[in-house]
Parts: sequence; C-alpha cells; structure tokens
Amino acid sequence: MGGFFGVVEKKSKENDCTFDLFFGTDYHSHLGTRRGGMVVYDEENGFDRAIHNIENAPFRTKFDKDMHDMKGFMGIGCISDFEPQPLIVRSHHGTYAITTVSKINNVDDIVKKIFENSSLHFLEMSGGEINATELVAAIINQKENLIDGIRYALELVDGSLTLMLMTPKGIYVGRDKYGRTPAFLGEKDEAYCITFEDFAYRNLGYHDLKCIGPGEIDVVTPEGIKTLVAPGDEMKICTFLWVYYGYPSSSYEGISVEEMRYRCGACLAKRDTVKPDIVAGVPDSGTAHAVGYSNESGIPFSRPFIKYTPTWPRSFMPTIQSKRDQIAKMKLLPVHDLIDGKSLLLIDDSIVRGTQLRETTEFLYESGAKEVHIRPACPPLVYGCKYLNFSRSRSEMDLITRRMIARLEGTEDVSDDVLQEYTDPDSEKYNRMVEEIRKELNFTSLQFNRLDDMLEAVGIDTDKLCTYCWNGQE
Repeated sequence: MGGFFGVVEKKSKENDCTFDLFFGTDYHSHLGTRRGGMVVYDEENGFDRAIHNIENAPFRTKFDKDMHDMKGFMGIGCISDFEPQPLIVRSHHGTYAITTVSKINNVDDIVKKIFENSSLHFLEMSGGEINATELVAAIINQKENLIDGIRYALELVDGSLTLMLMTPKGIYVGRDKYGRTPAFLGEKDEAYCITFEDFAYRNLGYHDLKCIGPGEIDVVTPEGIKTLVAPGDEMKICTFLWVYYGYPSSSYEGISVEEMRYRCGACLAKRDTVKPDIVAGVPDSGTAHAVGYSNESGIPFSRPFIKYTPTWPRSFMPTIQSKRDQIAKMKLLPVHDLIDGKSLLLIDDSIVRGTQLRETTEFLYESGAKEVHIRPACPPLVYGCKYLNFSRSRSEMDLITRRMIARLEGTEDVSDDVLQEYTDPDSEKYNRMVEEIRKELNFTSLQFNRLDDMLEAVGIDTDKLCTYCWNGQE
C-alpha cells in the first residue's frame, strides 16, 4: 500500500527537518517494501531528493547516508509498495515535490482526457504502467492553482487518493475524498508534521493536533496550518486497516488497532465450541486477535512458532507471490515442545489465496500437531479490493473463496446475486464454501469471523466503514 511523513519547521539556520523526516518515514516501513524516498527543501539549495529500492534492505540502511547529507526546513518522505516517489515536478505552478498513497482504477480515462487537452507525455515504468504519482501531478497541473488542482485530483480519481505536495512555501495535504486512507497532523515547538500513521510522530516529540477529514485539504507552513477545503460528510475508511494493515500502536478515527484486534478475537471466542490445548496467532498480524480470543475463552495463549526477524524484519517481502510464499514459510521457526501432540487453534488476520496458511498448517502437522483449527479474524474475502493496493492480483480468481465458489457452481461466471449468498454466514452456500476451503487447505476445522461481529469490534458507525472486499457493498 504505502505510507508517508512530512515535516515543516520554522525557518532558522539551526532548524533541520531531516532527522524527524528520516525516522518518521521509517516508521511506515510496515506498509510497503518496494521503494523509499525523501525530499527536503531549503531556500539556499532548493529541493534535494533521494529514492532507493528497499526490497532487499530496510529503509534505515538505504537512507542513512542521505540523512546526514540532506538539509532543509521542510521535507516529505514515503514508503511505496510500487512506484518510485516522491517526484519533483516543474509546471506552471512552479516546482514542487509530491507523494501519494493511491489506487487509480480509471487511469486510461484520465490519460485520455489529459491527452485531449494537452500534448503532455508520461514515462512508462516497467510493465508499461504509468507512475500513479506522476499521473496525479498531471491532473493537478490541469488547473490554474494548486488548491483547485488537488481538489480536482481527489474528485477525479476512481479508487483512492491521499497526497502530500510540497512547494517552497509549505506542504499541502489532501485526504482521500471518502477517507479510505488516513492522514494526521502533529505539532511540537518549532515544527509541524503530517503522517499516515499517528504513532509515527510521538517518539519524535510531537503530540496530536488533528485528524484530517475526508476530502479535506490543508496547507502547513512554518507560520501555521490552514484548512483550504473543509472535510466532507461521507466516510468509507478501510476496515482492513484495523484488521491487518495498521501497526499495533496505530489508531484510526480514535480507535486503537491493538484494542480492536483484542475485541475481534473475543468475538471469535464467543461463537466457538472447540476446546484446543492452546491458542496461537500467526506472527505478527494474528497475534493480537489470538490474545483477545485467549482472554475471552480462558484457553492458554502460546507461541508454537516464532518469526525469525533479525534478517527478515518485515512482513511484506518480495512482490513475486511464489517467493513471498517461500519466504513466509522460511521465517517461521517451530517450538516443537509446544506443538507435539497438541490441539492448536490458530488465528490469522485473513485468508486470501490460502497458500501460506496451508503451508503453515502442514508445517504444524509435520512438527507433531494433533489438530489445527483455523479462525481467520475477518470474514471470507469474496471481492478483490477496488480501493487500496491490498494485492497486485489481476484476477479475483486468485482468491480462494472465488475458486471454491467456481468449483461449487461449476463456472467462474457467477452473478452478483449468487455471490451475495456466499457472503451470508447464515446461508447454506456460505457453509458449503467454508467446508470446501477447509478441505482444500487441510484444516481440522475452519470458522471465519462474522462481518457484524468484526464491525462491532471496530466500534464506529458502520456507515463510515468500507466492507467491499467482504460483501461487495460500496
């Protein structure tokens, strides 16, 4: 997916934002592994940028030298799971730097519209795709001023778009029009920060200032913060931020990720009837859910396998699925005394393709497990996400649910009315699908969290939550 961090300090010879920018951006490393980037600005040297590939080394390692060489009173940084960014753009607005967290479904329509009005060209990345951040900059440049341009971009993009744009005067921040991804402002003496994750600034001395609302556009300068476009009334923030994406110390819309996961696990326990010897979470995203299950059920929490993190600290790893699956398996080290002869109940955040969890289950059986009961913390994923880069899959048939539905229906061409039956946990079709998944992945038993329970665990107005990947509802 990706994340970002920005800093604006009051102008002085002593002030330099690079330290805060470096560590604030690094705190978003759980959100992507493809590229990292930083741009700083000062009046003497202008814009200074560094971008590195971080697939084989963490952000801090790649950018350590840059942190010592770069200097400025303003800066923006990002972790990107796909395109190189931030970009530096020169246009009729002047020179600016821009970074985005986005998923743009209507790229072709936007490019066609831009070509009709100008002779602009785009540089294709490998695979023939256009850099999404470059496209957003091109949209902004269609308008006479930056405020109108940013507002136009937020409205035009079908999917999601949250951005930061830095000029010599300050940093603009625009949150997705439906708030699908978050943006926060923090402050301390002499400085302000902008961030995707609210925990990213606290160890740097900042405290909470505000959560930017859906469609809101603010500008942050050394003199202060000004709201340029007021937030909209409609919100559809991604529920998966709490279930999986968010770091345990994150919070969104005032709701703690860690506490939500405890409540989520408790909901699973309340509806369960099995009595395993221990409850465990797939490291790391299933751990908090498992703690919540254990606290509610009274069944002991244990760690029958450990993720080896000294050289594989991040969870995303390579973009090629076969290599991701292999490394995911290599990361997990068994604690045989906690597995051999035991009945285990294992909680993961979700089941997407099913490959990794099947291999994890086989690994537990090979290590002596008597039973492996699987409890995903969210409902079955029946629809591919249209709003976030949750997966680079090209087909919904990559989802194990859709493969099992195709098997049961005898065709991949299934109507939405039929798919809706498979999203209803009280329907016969749902139960048959779950049983097919259980048999396919060789689990002792399988029980998904219910959508109503999961939404209750979040604890905010359900109309403000996006649930598309589970029930197809926009």
